[in-house]
Amino acid sequence: MSNFTSASVAAPIASGPHPESSAILLNGVCFSYGERRALDDISFAIASREMFALLGPNGGGKTTLFKLLATLVPLRTGNVRMLGSDLRGDTIALRRRLGVVFQHPSVDGKLTVAENLVHHGRLYGLHGTQLGKRAAAMLERVGLTARSSDLVETLSGGLRRRVELAKALLHQPELLILDEPSTGLDPTARREFMNYLADLRDHDGLTVVLTTHHMEEAERCDRIGVLDQGRLVALAAPGELKSQVGGDVVVIRALEPERLRSKIEQRLRVKSVLVDGLLRIERPRGHEFIRDVVEAFGAEIESVTFGKPTLEDVFVHLTGRRFQWSAGGSA
Repeated sequence: MSNFTSASVAAPIASGPHPESSAILLNGVCFSYGERRALDDISFAIASREMFALLGPNGGGKTTLFKLLATLVPLRTGNVRMLGSDLRGDTIALRRRLGVVFQHPSVDGKLTVAENLVHHGRLYGLHGTQLGKRAAAMLERVGLTARSSDLVETLSGGLRRRVELAKALLHQPELLILDEPSTGLDPTARREFMNYLADLRDHDGLTVVLTTHHMEEAERCDRIGVLDQGRLVALAAPGELKSQVGGDVVVIRALEPERLRSKIEQRLRVKSVLVDGLLRIERPRGHEFIRDVVEAFGAEIESVTFGKPTLEDVFVHLTGRRFQWSAGGSA
């Protein structure tokens, strides 16, 4: 019988890539805003040519970790090596090897697509024929050659995100870091954007690290680091994470959930967790368990569903809480 873990119990953390093959290696990283601890003893590695997701709710710590990796805030406690360089060393040289896409747009809507790339390229010392060829190649890479003369403000959200990506890739970085890159995109544009990132990993050999609250985005990545309240509570491939949940996930809506919870535990010897007024139970062969629980307590049940574990279920399994996110949240 599999039960939900307590939020106080540490989740198993996969060992990850060997340090010598890591694009990013963190050890004992902590970061605080005043008395609030945003990152608490974070240690893990990201392999070269890996697509890695930092998944977490508001206040989980993923935005703070993004800022550290993007060299936007100084490292205070712990050690970080990126592309073989110490993050406390020459960050200016390191920045030339990074491509960064921010959550909020950094393109100029009053300039054309091509003008945005040219101005960005000059910041990296590109000019003349080299800059023109590189910009043209990047626009072709993201499918925007035909829109190069269009003002960015006339583009859809998905196309603007492609411009952001083209800018980040213009100087041929080795590591691409993105903060909530699909913010404001509809589901179709989000899938297309994730396809571009996977293509960069597969064909360009780029290491891709993104923060996200979208479960379907995290599912597309090679591995996921789950952050909650500043701590790394899980680190594994999506399938491995879901395998930690014990079988099917049964969700019961009841008239008196606490009372029913006690009855189920006493009669059926099954543990459950109460989340937002719903009873959640991990159980192999969930359809058989539903039959038993309805036969025993049908009059007290309003509805019951079951399904295979999702990443949302993994988060509940690890923390005892639902995954909460709202626009504008950070940390």
